[in-house]
Amino acid sequence: MNLRDLNYIIAVAETRHFGKAADRCYVSQPTLSGQIKKLEEDLGVIIFERTNRSVEVTPIGEAILQHARQITEQAGAIRQLALSHQDPLAGPLRIGAIPTLSPYLMPLILLPLKKEHPQLKLVLSEEMTDILLGRLHNHEIDAALLATPVEEQELDSIPLFNEPFWLAHPRDHAFYNMEEISRDDLENTELLLLSDGHCLAKQAMEVCHLKERKEQGEMADLRAASLETLLQLVGAGFGSTLVPALAIGGSWSTGSGIVTRKLEFPDAARRVSLVFRNSFPRKQALRAFADIVIQHLPNTVTVI
Repeated sequence: MNLRDLNYIIAVAETRHFGKAADRCYVSQPTLSGQIKKLEEDLGVIIFERTNRSVEVTPIGEAILQHARQITEQAGAIRQLALSHQDPLAGPLRIGAIPTLSPYLMPLILLPLKKEHPQLKLVLSEEMTDILLGRLHNHEIDAALLATPVEEQELDSIPLFNEPFWLAHPRDHAFYNMEEISRDDLENTELLLLSDGHCLAKQAMEVCHLKERKEQGEMADLRAASLETLLQLVGAGFGSTLVPALAIGGSWSTGSGIVTRKLEFPDAARRVSLVFRNSFPRKQALRAFADIVIQHLPNTVTVI
């Protein structure tokens, strides 16, 4: 068994296809298949259940892959340790971010990050919270920008900022002429939310003290998969929604017919943190990334 074999089985597990895995590893498919078969024979177990139509990981294969990812990460850490003698911030940094944050935060930090740390290569992925946590546990990413608290012993975090919620509503909405908006006002309005799975939907319900979303009626059918689509519904007059502060500067805010105003509730905000494994060996790179984020935030959020 060697690192090459471990990289082969990780590639097959992630692609569920021997040909695609071979392309990723820059070898021929017979070479990759033969090496994995040899590894299975040496270990005396079957890692992949193969059919003509699919490749599935066996239960023992899942356990082996967990160790394989940890070993390859530590091997990468050894290489980075060697590079750190020349530059402590050299090499890839795999960051995941939730969809309601990434499109608005990344434009603020990409150029400064490249300028300050040119040898740090950001590899960005955008997924919902549960998927990012799964990828974090599987060592597929190094850290994740999340807006929900994570209380797991194997994970740690760097708190970054508190992001207030703003209310977005059409110009002809009754809210337009109201000086102040209370939680009761929000509970009694047509509040549009993202589809299930987005942490923003749950956070909006918590801000408004809503225990559950409507299961019937027009609002139950209007569930957007993205914040941009949700705001298009608002602009078309279908209702109101809550928007994180960083999104206020998005392209949608110009000529959209949408009015935005900050909610003046003490707890109408979400906390954004950089979450990572305790065992991750390059914490200096994470700290440098976090510092860039903090230094380039607008005044609509509060640095922690």
